[in-house]
Amino acid sequence: MADFMTTTQRSRAMSAVRGIETEIERTVRSHLHRKGFRFRKNVEDLPGRPDIVLPKHRCVIFVHGCFWHHHKECKRSKLPTTRRAFWSKKIGDNVKRDQRQTNNLRKEGWRVLTVWECELRDPKNQTRAVEKLIVKLTNGSN
Repeated sequence: MADFMTTTQRSRAMSAVRGIETEIERTVRSHLHRKGFRFRKNVEDLPGRPDIVLPKHRCVIFVHGCFWHHHKECKRSKLPTTRRAFWSKKIGDNVKRDQRQTNNLRKEGWRVLTVWECELRDPKNQTRAVEKLIVKLTNGSN
């Protein structure tokens, strides 16, 4: 399927994609805060600048977009049909970087959890997804 946007429109749309303070990040933080968890956000001195850092639990949380971080079980991670080589390399590099950063954080003694965008898209699933995250936080599992 060909792209329905012009190159200029696509460029504008892609440049509007936010890297921090996304709606799903705010959702996760809001749920955690209501449950009594205190955290720091976007900590620059940790590998990968994690979205949420819970120092008391020695845990970091990455809130990943399914497309940009290639969530294997999600239909949103499908590569575009145009410029396939470009997107394959770009997304592949993101996945490699994510793995490297996760490894570095674990070497430093941090637990690393990931929340995927698709888990939080539907408001009905948000509470369940965050409750599952909280169980992992309090049980000390990855």
